[in-house]
Amino acid sequence: MQFFGLLIGFFAFLIIGLFHPIVVKTEYYFGSRVWPVFLVAGIIFCITSILIESKMISSLFGVVGFTCLWSIRELREQTERVEKGWFPRNPDRKE
Repeated sequence: MQFFGLLIGFFAFLIIGLFHPIVVKTEYYFGSRVWPVFLVAGIIFCITSILIESKMISSLFGVVGFTCLWSIRELREQTERVEKGWFPRNPDRKE
């Protein structure tokens, strides 16, 4: 029996779940102007996933990489959610 796909699915679920609060907190403290950090991190993780020989670790790096890239869009959407009043705005943050 192969559990590789099941493990990747489980860890992808955990990674994506972990990134939701990261995006929310990032928007709260820094706004959406830090999207290049997610871009660079995503590119680094994706390139690293190509260079790693272990299928499991390579897959996890790929999932983290694409989750970072997807977080760029989520960060912009989080800004819209704050503007709609669905999430709190940070009153101390300088725009």
